[in-house]
Amino acid sequence: MTEATPRKTPVQWIIAGLATTMVVACILWNVEAHTRLGFAILRQQYMALQLGLALTIAFLQYGVDGKPKARVGWIDGLIATAAFGVLLYAAWDFAWLLKEQAYRPWQITMIGAVVTVAVMEGIRRRAGWMLFSIVAVFLVYALFADKIPGRLIGKELSPERLVQYVGFDPSAVFSAPLAVGTIIVLLFVFFGQLLFAAGGGAFLTDLAMAVTGRARGGSAKVSIVGSALFGSISGSAVSNVATTGVITIPLMKRGGYSDEDAGGIEAVASTGGQLTPPIMGAAAFLMAEFLEIPYVTVASAALIPAILYYLGVFLQVDLIALRDGIRNADAERLKTRQVLADGWHFLLPFAILLFALFWLRMDPEDSALLASVAVIAAGFLRGYRGEKLTLAGFGDVFVNTGRSMVDLILVVAAAGFVIGVLNVTGLGFALTLLLVDSVGSNIVLLLAISAVICIILGMGMPTSGVYVLLAALVAPSLVEAGVQPIAAHLFILYFGMMSMITPPVALAAFAAAAITGAGALATGVAAMRIGWAAFILPFAFVATPALLLEGSLSANLVAAGFTAVGIAAVTAGIVGYWGRPLNAVLRLLVVALGFLTLPLGFLGLPEAVHVVAAAAVAALGVALIYFNSASTDTPLPPKQRADRTDVFTQGGNRETP
Repeated sequence: MTEATPRKTPVQWIIAGLATTMVVACILWNVEAHTRLGFAILRQQYMALQLGLALTIAFLQYGVDGKPKARVGWIDGLIATAAFGVLLYAAWDFAWLLKEQAYRPWQITMIGAVVTVAVMEGIRRRAGWMLFSIVAVFLVYALFADKIPGRLIGKELSPERLVQYVGFDPSAVFSAPLAVGTIIVLLFVFFGQLLFAAGGGAFLTDLAMAVTGRARGGSAKVSIVGSALFGSISGSAVSNVATTGVITIPLMKRGGYSDEDAGGIEAVASTGGQLTPPIMGAAAFLMAEFLEIPYVTVASAALIPAILYYLGVFLQVDLIALRDGIRNADAERLKTRQVLADGWHFLLPFAILLFALFWLRMDPEDSALLASVAVIAAGFLRGYRGEKLTLAGFGDVFVNTGRSMVDLILVVAAAGFVIGVLNVTGLGFALTLLLVDSVGSNIVLLLAISAVICIILGMGMPTSGVYVLLAALVAPSLVEAGVQPIAAHLFILYFGMMSMITPPVALAAFAAAAITGAGALATGVAAMRIGWAAFILPFAFVATPALLLEGSLSANLVAAGFTAVGIAAVTAGIVGYWGRPLNAVLRLLVVALGFLTLPLGFLGLPEAVHVVAAAAVAALGVALIYFNSASTDTPLPPKQRADRTDVFTQGGNRETP
């Protein structure tokens, strides 16, 4: 006898209605329903409505500890009602308020105060103390900016003027980040939710299993392919680990990978999804808005670095499998042909999305709408292994999309506060000058300092918040120092995302550790080792713009080739295996040759050095493989690798015979 589905409470029905309204409003806005009906609506009016809906859901659904709650207290109910009412009024009368802004009417003060307090408390509950503290520092600075000595002195602001600006002005809370989140990202989240509800999630996992599962170390390669596909759509490394990791991590452990390596591989693969075109989570859309360039340009520039990122991960898991004698995935034998025969219809929405984005050059939001329509049609007509889109499931998609957007909307709204403070106080210009002047003309030192700042500021924060903050605080300094704008923004995105796998606050690695049962810190260290290439790639594409598809095709291929050879060599040195086990001297030699091969132009090395190093790597690799084939050396059996320790790998807690 099956248990009856619990009935929804009135509050749950209200939340479902608000969440559905968010998605419906977004669709209506993007099809320009208001214009077709003869209404003129400002973009800020639409954003005010969406922010009001998100804040209301946040305070109705989550308690002071940030966790879902069973009942709504009177304080949270009051905050939710005030936020909804005030922002609904702002949406209704925004045109008049904007016209009267110079006279600072009390209505704007009320709106600004409510928005500032509600958003700050919302991000404390949902994004954590890290983001809350960073934004709070900027707000406090704005109140005392005129008393700060030295170059960081800013314009005097009263508390009233501060909340009027950050909580209402189109250059602050209602600026580009909130626009991108509520207009573009929401539709891509809707597309992803539709895909999963129709069985697309199972199809992507099965496809990854069929394509790579039979290969050497297939369980890890399944994780890499599946997590890359999921991560690009989901927009969150942590949720991606939680979604795909429950499938891939047990497979890797059964295959022979250690607990730490299994968690590290999943964390690195999931984090890389945020850096992988065409969707790149939400950051690509924000980047296009900041740089005022087409989204296609951002996705194209990110292509080669993403390929090289996953090349490094693929090579490492393959070499670990060779070194430790790890077999292929111990799972159901899936055939690629059969998986495609059952789920070919899920390829149509992706084909339509890519065609609309890159061939028709449509706006991202319009492309996402077309792809969503394709998913709806395919999902209702065909199922996949027992999963099919139903009317009830279709309704749940609207609710789940709206609820999942709450955190992102709050984060980008808070990021708007920071942008507002930088603008109104002049702090943005001062920070740029301070950072550039402190390192002089040393671009390598500037990049290194910026990388550390990006990792520190990114710790414990969601992807969108990381990028927006870094784009406002760090990227201008890099551009001022002569770095190409798109290279600067990709640089900060990469290092912001590396905070997901860098202890002490490596959220993606810690989420994976919770599944593996391994130590969180050990998993974080393993993730850094497995994803080491991501820490050097940003320096490479800043020094060599050809890696971002700048210049001729031949230059792009040459730069990518040198980088690939360098990554392969360093990876072999880290693992300690290249056709045969490597001793300490060979490992150091291979790593040194690999770094000399990388096209890091700002180091001043002649091009001949890269050519000679690449040739040496190739010759050494051929020699090692040849001598191994002529010897009796064999990979270490799985049961013996527990006894193997070296300076490059994290030992962790491994089982012994």
